[in-house]
Amino acid sequence: MGEKLKIAIIGCGGIANGKHLPSLSKLEQVEMTAFCDIVRERAEKAAKEYGTKDAKTYVDFKELLQDTSIDVVHVCTPNNAHMEITVAALESGKHVMCEKPMAKTTEEAKKMVEAAERTGKKLTIGYNNRFRPDSQHLHKLCERGDLGEIYYAKAHAIRRRAVPTWGVFLDEEKQGGGPLIDIGTHALDLTLWMMNNYKPKSVMGTVYHKLGKNENAANAWGPWDPEAFTVEDSAFGFITMENGATIVLESSWALNSLDVDEAKCSLSGTKSGADMKNGLRINGEDFGKLYTQEIELESGGVAFYDGNSESDPDLEARNWIESIINDTEPVVKPSEALVVTQILEAIYESARTGKAVYFNQ
Repeated sequence: MGEKLKIAIIGCGGIANGKHLPSLSKLEQVEMTAFCDIVRERAEKAAKEYGTKDAKTYVDFKELLQDTSIDVVHVCTPNNAHMEITVAALESGKHVMCEKPMAKTTEEAKKMVEAAERTGKKLTIGYNNRFRPDSQHLHKLCERGDLGEIYYAKAHAIRRRAVPTWGVFLDEEKQGGGPLIDIGTHALDLTLWMMNNYKPKSVMGTVYHKLGKNENAANAWGPWDPEAFTVEDSAFGFITMENGATIVLESSWALNSLDVDEAKCSLSGTKSGADMKNGLRINGEDFGKLYTQEIELESGGVAFYDGNSESDPDLEARNWIESIINDTEPVVKPSEALVVTQILEAIYESARTGKAVYFNQ
């Protein structure tokens, strides 16, 4: 494996530059030796800023994967390319971090899980919101059983007007969907992880194309092109689990609502409840009285690295790299990310057909 893990970045656009490259550059255990993008200039720019002196650049990921010195590949492409690149990278002997969502479809996600199992290489998906201090603390409480049996939850991913107008976010063919698959996926992943429940029974979904066709609309990132807006502007799901638990998933890039929250969840258990909407709050009853407890998390104490105040992308990168070095399981398991994709796909399918989708597991 060599003294340092050699990492290749495939897809040198927004998510690579905004998250992966800065976080990996802070780790002493790695060096970035290869960069690939369909626009060579993007690969060359990333290589110059983050790569080793002899870093190589490519426009064809298959050519990059022939380099046997590469240990790890980070897949930071549009969603429609996740499966093909991930499977090829695993089969070429590399460990893979793939950005969320895992894939456009359940069928593609299953191929990724199977490839990881077949090759024995590690695979994880970029659900970095698990590494936030509030997420880490709440997960510890859930694991300890403080909430009891969590039988009702809400997954929140609501923006009032924050439609991403760059890249391919508005392209249904390349992304597979809009806010549901982009930010709803984070909220659902957090919720399932807190509940430790990955056995869905049925899904009902609704998908709306109501505001995306508005011209000159107010938006955090400037007006969008209505003709290019081929994905939904909001989507909602009602999910029942095999054990009877219920999850309500809400997602939007554009919605006439002031109740905005992103990558958060609310949980109701038999012992107590919790929500992340205004900081981390626990609610319950003691001695016949109701209470609400606000958890202060300013002093660090993030899991894995107590007292460390790393950002969630930095902590995600560190945990991932150390899982390879120490041969431990990454925090985000591919089998868990697969269930997220299954549920998202079922919401889209239910919205198309007007019928519930039932899982046979």
